[in-house]
Amino acid sequence: MIQSMTGYGKSVLQLPTKKVTIEIKSLNSKNLDLNVRIPSYYKEKELAVRKKLASALVRGKVDFSIFVEMTADETSTTINHGVVKEYMQQLRSVVQTESSNDVELLKMAVRMPDALKTEREELDENEWNLINENIDIAIKDIVQYRIDEATSLEIDFKERIANIKTYLEEVKALDGDRVENVKTRLQKAIDDLKVATDENRFEQELIYYLEKLDINEEKVRLANHLDYFLQTLSSENSNGKKLGFIVQEMGREINTTGSKANFAPMQKAVIQMKNELEQIKEQILNVL
Repeated sequence: MIQSMTGYGKSVLQLPTKKVTIEIKSLNSKNLDLNVRIPSYYKEKELAVRKKLASALVRGKVDFSIFVEMTADETSTTINHGVVKEYMQQLRSVVQTESSNDVELLKMAVRMPDALKTEREELDENEWNLINENIDIAIKDIVQYRIDEATSLEIDFKERIANIKTYLEEVKALDGDRVENVKTRLQKAIDDLKVATDENRFEQELIYYLEKLDINEEKVRLANHLDYFLQTLSSENSNGKKLGFIVQEMGREINTTGSKANFAPMQKAVIQMKNELEQIKEQILNVL
């Protein structure tokens, strides 16, 4: 079962004094590109969070965020009264006028360094355990999103592989006519030269030429690659890189067939196969 690398997961936890929102977003990437944003008082748990995400999501550009909204009346940030008063006195001395507006001075003072002090909140292990459980919920949510997203991709892949198989059968059916066409063209070219030819020598050269244009190996290998792609697509584990390698091999066989075709009806079928394969290549980049 394949998975898409595009996904979204979210979980919301309401604690007595705060609301914690966990969000995970992912897009396609060759490797795991993990960006973690969490409040400073949870930083000591960041490494464990990264390991959890890497294990579950494997690959993709992943943005993980924990947002905390305080819902209690109390706040951990307070005004440093002594510092603010000192700033205001200094500002008054700069202004040097009795009519200076204290409100305006206060606005300036609270913007100065150390005017506000925040008591560092210590990590509560029980609180973190609840948050960790909700991280698991968000991960489960994004994994399910990835699976659902990949369902449409899988249907599209199977349809396009079926189309390539149809065009491959068309190529096989045209191969006999192609050989006869090549023989006729060579014979006509010799006849136009109006020179005597050794029939045995002509047959030898014709066989050599046809062997160079033979596409039986390409047809067999392409058929095998198509079956292997479907087999890998239906395996238990999603492996976008492996599918990408198979697609590359399919492309080589189709391109070689096209270069050897030398027959317009067959080249049209090859172009159709290339078109289907290009659509697969674009979508395969988003498979985990």
